[in-house]
Amino acid sequence: MSKTTDKATILVVDDEPEILRAVRAGLLAQGYQVQSAMNGEEALRSASAAAPDLVILDVMLPGELTGLEVCRRIREWSDVPILMLSALGQERQKVAALDIGADDYLTKPFGMDELTARVRAALRRRRAAAPTPEPANFTWGDVTLDYARRLVTKGETEVKLTPLEYDILRFLTQNADRVVTHRQLLSNVWGAEYAEDTQLLRVHVGHLRRKVEDTPGRPRMIVTDPGVGYHIRTAD
Repeated sequence: MSKTTDKATILVVDDEPEILRAVRAGLLAQGYQVQSAMNGEEALRSASAAAPDLVILDVMLPGELTGLEVCRRIREWSDVPILMLSALGQERQKVAALDIGADDYLTKPFGMDELTARVRAALRRRRAAAPTPEPANFTWGDVTLDYARRLVTKGETEVKLTPLEYDILRFLTQNADRVVTHRQLLSNVWGAEYAEDTQLLRVHVGHLRRKVEDTPGRPRMIVTDPGVGYHIRTAD
């Protein structure tokens, strides 16, 4: 659930120190909490660790992780509102940013009044689109997840899962009958910096299957989508 507007955390990403300082000062003056980053790597780490309510992201960051690439990667595991900043004449970049999931853009130079107005609008839209409460539990055959108690049972027996195994199973069950990519799972369970570590994920899924599947070598609950990811198949 989003925080109230005046308590919202905003991640500001720009490689120009003057703009970063000005935007940070303006947002702090409006009562927001502010995180900042000056390149793509810092941006992804902060987005994963701080779970901001909104990201203000410059299109043209230095290095391989441009603003567009950062936006694309964040969109693989988060629906946080993203407001892109672009210089005059970067129309193609603006269109590209919207195509890969940005919510809005603002052209430099800009005034703080316009920026904060767009921030407020984005946060209002996010609150209005807040998801309905998740179900209390999920059941597949004799396996049940009690989300509130973080409890997994198989028949009448509690299944002892590690925190990571539980988080994998929770994310898969919350997306039942939908393919969850390796990158989505890794980013949501471990963080964006682990998004490429498919071997790590494969090992933990193997451990999880041994605990919840009747025949781990021929899984019927946690199904592999070769080269893509996994999904929970509710129709047995």
